[in-house]
Amino acid sequence: MIHRTVIIDKTAVIGTNVDIGAYTVIGKDVVIGDETIIGSNVYIEYAEIGRNCKIYHSASIGTAPQDLSYKGEPSRVYVGDGTVAREFVTFNRGSIKTEKTIIGKNCYFMASSHIAHDCRVGDSVIMANCSAAAGHVEIGDNTFISATVGIVQFSKIGKGAMVGSGATVTMDIIPYVLSAGYRAVPNGLNLTSMRRRQMPIEEINAVKSSYRILFMSKLILKDALLELEQSKSIAVQEIVTFIKNSKRGIARPK
Repeated sequence: MIHRTVIIDKTAVIGTNVDIGAYTVIGKDVVIGDETIIGSNVYIEYAEIGRNCKIYHSASIGTAPQDLSYKGEPSRVYVGDGTVAREFVTFNRGSIKTEKTIIGKNCYFMASSHIAHDCRVGDSVIMANCSAAAGHVEIGDNTFISATVGIVQFSKIGKGAMVGSGATVTMDIIPYVLSAGYRAVPNGLNLTSMRRRQMPIEEINAVKSSYRILFMSKLILKDALLELEQSKSIAVQEIVTFIKNSKRGIARPK
């Protein structure tokens, strides 16, 4: 059902069986997938929202990037199927640098969380209340961002990682680790997540070994990577690739 007070721009495309609550505004160049539910007082523009999404009241999707260099160039935000955005969540569209912000499938964004311009968010990511990702941040699949976390622009968080409440991410967080602290640093592995996702025990053990080689041996990073490259583990190779592609450098335990 679409409430009689809803305003829909003539350029918007609304799928079948979409519910839209009172006083919501669907602005220019919006596509909303089938079976999606949108609450009251939501504002959406320049966005493509997938199927079976839930957007709670007072969320803001696809608004202009908070980037002083942005001068109104065309850009968009893409939200994958099954993603939930709770109350007061904000997703900004891309800037002229990449022209798009991308959010994956089956993500869950708790109240007042924020994804800024040009971010790349994977599938099944959870971001808790009042956490925020600055521009150009990359977050891997199955990552958990706890409450009130701040992620500095251009930072990367690897798949399967967890960031503890109140941390600031200033260096890249490698896949599968637990990280915490005022400046987020690894302090173990996210074993609970790996087990819940039914990662084979051989892969889990290989990740444990890679953590020891990277952070608990006396090897310099270059030599540690040479050793890890010999592993046949898919997860370990993901870690190696992540580190090699890191531009900010990786966070290391204190």
